[in-house]
Amino acid sequence: MYRFLLSRQWVILTLVALALIPTMIELGFWQLHRHEHKVALNRVIADSLAARPVPAESLTSPGAEIGRDKLYRRVTAKGHFDPAGEVVVRRRTNADDEVGYHVLTPFVLDDGKVLVVNRGWVPGDRTTQMAFPEVPAPPKGEITVTGRLMPDETTEDSGIKNVQGLPDRQVMLINSRQQAERLGEQVLGGYVQLTAPQPADGLPELIPAPEHDDIGPHLAYAIQWWLFAAAVPFGWFVLVRREARDRAGAAAEEETEAAQPAAV
Repeated sequence: MYRFLLSRQWVILTLVALALIPTMIELGFWQLHRHEHKVALNRVIADSLAARPVPAESLTSPGAEIGRDKLYRRVTAKGHFDPAGEVVVRRRTNADDEVGYHVLTPFVLDDGKVLVVNRGWVPGDRTTQMAFPEVPAPPKGEITVTGRLMPDETTEDSGIKNVQGLPDRQVMLINSRQQAERLGEQVLGGYVQLTAPQPADGLPELIPAPEHDDIGPHLAYAIQWWLFAAAVPFGWFVLVRREARDRAGAAAEEETEAAQPAAV
C-alpha cells in the first residue's frame, strides 16, 4: 500500500521534510538566544541607569573599549567644552523621527584629556545637507557634566557606512579613535550622551533614555518555529494517509470496473 513512498516525488518530499525539521528547530533556538540576550541587555541598562554616577575616568581611558557591563553607566566629568573642535553626526533622528544631526563637542577634563560628549539632536537645513547646521553654543567656563557612557560606533556594529568626503566638520560615526586623530589629543574611549546640564532653550534636544522594558517578539518567534517543526511530520503523515487512501480507492474502483461484464 505504501510502495508509492519509494517514488521520486515522495522521496524528494520526504527529504525536504527531514531537512526542514532541524532547520526550524535551530531557528527556534536562535530566536530564543536573541530573547535571552535582550532580557540580559535590559537588565544591564536598568542597573546602569539606576546606579549612582561615577567619574568617567574610572570606567574609561584613552583608547579603551566600552564593554557591555559599562553600557549606559551614568558618569560625570569636570572640565570645559571646546566648541572649536565641535562636529555634527549626519542622518540622526530625534524622538519624533525627524532627520537632523547629533552634536559632538569635545569636553576637556582638568587633566587635559578629552571626553567626546553627544550634546543631543538639532534639525538640519532641509534644502541642503552640505551646510553646517545652526548649533547653540555649549555652556562656557568650567562645569560638571553628567551623561550615559556609550561604546564607540563602528560600521560593523551599527551598519552605518563611514562615508568619506563629507562637508567640513561632519561625520557619520561617533568614534573616539577618529576624534582623537582629528583633534590630536588623548581622547577617552567611547562617548557620553549628555543628560545634564540641560540646554536652556531646548536645543540641542537631549537624547532620551533607552527603552529597557520591552523584550521584543523573539520568544514568540521561537515558539512559532518549534510549532512549525512539529507540524512538518504531522503534515507529512496526513499527506501519506491521504495518498494511500486515494490510491486504495482508485484501485478498488478499477477492480469493480474489471469485474463488471462487458456490454454486448
